[in-house]
Amino acid sequence: MQVFNTLTRKKEELVPQTPGEFKIYCCGPTVYNYIHIGNSRPLCVFDVFRRYLEYRGYKVTFVQNFTDIDDKIIKRANEEGTDYKTISEKYIEEYWKDADGLNVRRADIHPKATEVMDEIIDIIQTLIDKGHAYVVENGDVYFVTSSCRGYGKLSHQPLDELQAGARINIGELKKEPMDFALWKAAKPGEPYWESPWGHGRPGWHIECSAMNRRYLGETIDVHCGGKDLIFPHHENEIAQSECCNDKTFANYWMHNGFINVDNEKMSKSKGNFFMVREVAEKYGYEFIRFLMISSHYRMPINYSLDIIEQCRGSLDRLYNCRDNLAFALKNAETGALDEALAKELDTHREKFIAAMDDDLNTADGIAAIFELVRDINTKVLVDGTSAETIQYASDLFAELTGVLGLLYERPAAGEESLEEEVERLIAERTEARKNKDFATADKIRDDLKARGIILEDTPQGVKWHKA
Repeated sequence: MQVFNTLTRKKEELVPQTPGEFKIYCCGPTVYNYIHIGNSRPLCVFDVFRRYLEYRGYKVTFVQNFTDIDDKIIKRANEEGTDYKTISEKYIEEYWKDADGLNVRRADIHPKATEVMDEIIDIIQTLIDKGHAYVVENGDVYFVTSSCRGYGKLSHQPLDELQAGARINIGELKKEPMDFALWKAAKPGEPYWESPWGHGRPGWHIECSAMNRRYLGETIDVHCGGKDLIFPHHENEIAQSECCNDKTFANYWMHNGFINVDNEKMSKSKGNFFMVREVAEKYGYEFIRFLMISSHYRMPINYSLDIIEQCRGSLDRLYNCRDNLAFALKNAETGALDEALAKELDTHREKFIAAMDDDLNTADGIAAIFELVRDINTKVLVDGTSAETIQYASDLFAELTGVLGLLYERPAAGEESLEEEVERLIAERTEARKNKDFATADKIRDDLKARGIILEDTPQGVKWHKA
């Protein structure tokens, strides 16, 4: 497999440090509110990345953090007259609801910033001892950016260019504009932790370095996140981690593209800022997941009602294929597996793997699945196909859609329960058709349709689904 490494700006063969195992860290949310549509893209994209590596036989240790202490969390707590912990715990629970709705698997470890304070303090002290950080008079601790050779290598911006546009804000006591906070002295009324430099709390960047080192080691295989995190967050992670540990922090960096709304950048000021929860209440979560993986992860995505409708149509095709296979299997006769057809269907797996191996190209991977659907519709779902052949096609279809984490919201055909009255009406309609009483048959069909039950007459018998 090859991935585009943001650090080198080119595709590279993805090779783990330990054969057969990957250590992956993905930046998680700051938990002061519901997650928005932009947050959902890295969740879905890197969930697929993890699933695919496991599909190919790798063992994956996947870590995703929660930032549970931050200026925004403190501000929200003050607004609601409560404490930071109440706010962070509340929105962690709300996060689970949305992540589960998006079918994002739980990480192996979900650490919180407040759980790694010892590690954070140890890293900061090491940086101070090595001359890479300094304490100012009020107890703040800053990283000396100019002490880090190669600073700017991830964002590909030389330090002198970055310094040209930087400034020291009012209240900051740092020496140089590009220096950044490792530890913030507590203001009156703020939560704090004990440290060698006084009461305070960590800066944003240091927590991820601490979590990486504690749970994955000093060098990890892949660090993931949104493109907006490249600078300064990920750039600063590299600087503080590598200056502390004297080792490469991460071998590969993967970043997903932005989301536009109706072809405009999503922002609160433009009023086009949507929470996952409110979109899901209208359309369901699976449409969001499908949208997030329908384009190549590095490309921007445009969110609009038209796009949602396209996703709805695509998912309907996939669900219909799944249900048609289940129905055909139920009515098929046993027989030998059609080896030639099975081999032909296997080519779609090969295309899927080739696409995913090419920098996680989910767009082409989905295209390969739809090619499989086409062949299933025209070559498998025909009279005389053996149950063994249908089962082979069904297993392959489930295998590939499962890698993408799709087809989880709607129950499979036959898993829904029909009331006895509806079952009786379907039987009566079947009998009426046998007796060529088409008026009665049509009336029953229309009555069922009005009640949300759609009937479909097929050579294998009557199929139904809820509208």
